[in-house]
Amino acid sequence: MEKQPPHVTSKLRHNILEMPSVIHEATGIRVYGRLIKSLVFTTDLAIIRNCDADAVFAVYPFTPQQAISNAIINASYIPVFCGVGGGTTNGLRTVGLAKDVESQGAMGVILNAPITNRNLLAVSRSVDIPIIITVVNKKVDINRRLKAGASIINVAAGEDTPEVVQWIRKSYPDIPIIASGGNTEEKIKKTIDAGANAITFTPPFTSELFKTMMEGYRQKK
Repeated sequence: MEKQPPHVTSKLRHNILEMPSVIHEATGIRVYGRLIKSLVFTTDLAIIRNCDADAVFAVYPFTPQQAISNAIINASYIPVFCGVGGGTTNGLRTVGLAKDVESQGAMGVILNAPITNRNLLAVSRSVDIPIIITVVNKKVDINRRLKAGASIINVAAGEDTPEVVQWIRKSYPDIPIIASGGNTEEKIKKTIDAGANAITFTPPFTSELFKTMMEGYRQKK
């Protein structure tokens, strides 16, 4: 019988958000000696402080701001990978943001799919932390991305994610791949089986988590 690690909690902090257990089947990616299998895709500090993910995947749909990345990194007790643009935000600003989050303590930077290889190369020459490049379909030239300095591939192709992961893995058996796993254990397992080393998990909104707690309160007499 396989031994299980002991669990330690406290009187108040016992109800944390747990990542889907199937993620443990992934090989993980070892970054600076730390094994990372699950990344929580959020900028919600309450969730970041109360989940069992291995790292934070801090990307949001606004132009990256140093005040936001600094708050997340300072509040988090797990490593943080920060988005620094690549779409609307690009050029020298992306380079500057990458240097800023490195100095703030980010474990790595995340670049959006539209970024040019020239801009990617400039970022890779400016920082000494891993660079994650997002891939959304099979149209991208993976080899050029790697030559421009990408360290890790992040596949975010919606329903086609497992297929795109498998397509990359066929030509690059050793490249680290992070992928969005979907919202069910079956979808996550399919993505892992396709070749993903680590999974980004989008947690429920805080309001959804709070709803369950409030329903319990209402049932008490």
